[in-house]
Amino acid sequence: MPRIGGFPMWPRPLRSLMRPLATSAAGMSTQQQFMEAISANIANAETTRTADGGPYRRRIALSEANGSQVRIVDDATPGRLEYDPGHPDADASGYVRMPNVDIATETVDLMVARRMHEANASVFQAAKGMLRKALEI
Repeated sequence: MPRIGGFPMWPRPLRSLMRPLATSAAGMSTQQQFMEAISANIANAETTRTADGGPYRRRIALSEANGSQVRIVDDATPGRLEYDPGHPDADASGYVRMPNVDIATETVDLMVARRMHEANASVFQAAKGMLRKALEI
């Protein structure tokens, strides 16, 4: 096995020291995508007409089992009907189909995503500090 300065070329020591940084950075990126989907839901909680026609549909961020990819899917649950005969999107009976967004649910989801993002940021800072100390040796 080829060696550089007494260290084997594979696995590369620096690469294995950087792995915790990459893992926590990937976690922060995943949570950022979750927060963006939740923010879009909150921003469109009262949007009754979209370009596709019909009310805004809640977006749900789904993470793959290994956490490497995030898919954004639309929630197929129908929104509530609200009686408002003066609304431009009201049907013949005076009811308006509202988005299927519940602000309380979105707020809780946002708090969880934010806490997970903060946890990943803490891991990143701790790993960076350990790496800095290791380089001082």
